[in-house]
Amino acid sequence: MLPHYDKVPGVHKIAVLRANALGDFIFTLPALEALRTTYPNAEIVLLAKEWHASFLARRPSPINRVVVIPTYGGVGAEPGEVEEDPIEQERFFQHMQQERFDLALQLHGGGAHSNPFVLRLGARMTAGTQTPDAPVLDRSIPYIYFQHEVLRYLEVVSLVGATSNCIEPHIEVTKEDFAEVERVVPDQGRPLVALHPGAGDPRRRWPAEKFAAVGDALAAAGAHVLVTGTKSECGTVEAVVGHMQSEGQNLAEQISLGGLAALFKRCRVVVSNDSGPLHLASAVGAATIGIYWCFNMINSSILTRSRHRPFVSWQLLCPVCGSNHTHADCPHEVSFVSEVPGEDVTAATLDLFKEHKASPVQ
Repeated sequence: MLPHYDKVPGVHKIAVLRANALGDFIFTLPALEALRTTYPNAEIVLLAKEWHASFLARRPSPINRVVVIPTYGGVGAEPGEVEEDPIEQERFFQHMQQERFDLALQLHGGGAHSNPFVLRLGARMTAGTQTPDAPVLDRSIPYIYFQHEVLRYLEVVSLVGATSNCIEPHIEVTKEDFAEVERVVPDQGRPLVALHPGAGDPRRRWPAEKFAAVGDALAAAGAHVLVTGTKSECGTVEAVVGHMQSEGQNLAEQISLGGLAALFKRCRVVVSNDSGPLHLASAVGAATIGIYWCFNMINSSILTRSRHRPFVSWQLLCPVCGSNHTHADCPHEVSFVSEVPGEDVTAATLDLFKEHKASPVQ
């Protein structure tokens, strides 16, 4: 049971810090919905990145407004991006203090970097997660690595009296999203399925030839197979399409994030590594097959099973150097999920393909 705190009186404006990647944002959606339900008249301002502002513009969500943050002490920085602008930071925090937030919630990790950020907003009350080395907020829960991310942030918002019965993230798909998909993937009369072989961490990537085998089985069952990926994943997508014996459509870098949401909503099943697109597919209502490394299965797997099937790798030792990743990482960027059996994934995928129909275009 979540801790019980009363609703904070007189709340008109709430700041929420969550400035990272797609999957990370999706994990916070049930918590944001809880805030919206509990504080229906408050303005909820997401402090985040450019992609959040673009994706959420004109899209129904619990968020009223997105403010793009500057890089600050590691908060909001891309990998390898460390340059900060103190003048930009000072201007940003002065503007945020003028907003006069009643609540500022830190949904951005353990707090060593993000709690100082939240404290500079000047809110009437702060709340969030906290590691032992993080500055203290008004209300906090301990940041323990092994906790599912959706439940972690529901626990945080419960500190300010926000509760919800919803644990599944949900994202609205717009008419503009569907129109983009119609341009990129015109209806050919065959059911759509998608393979997403990329992942931010190479260790979470299932082999291209195994994705290709799943794609071939789906094509044999009558599906139009789409292979999706970002700009940095073009090579991975090409490898999957190249290994397929049947035809697979390469959609790497061919569609926006909103278009991808609509594409997944039109798919009978989406097969993906543990990645933002996997969680996007679930959030728009698609059936999914997810490939997880064991630690990520604990923290980020999709929570329900009526239309989702997870497959887990228990590989703990680096295939190159033998180091045990229970204790520490090593520099080798090799797959830790390649042991997941292709035949098991294929069988489950075909089952979902036969059981589920895609959502109709709105």
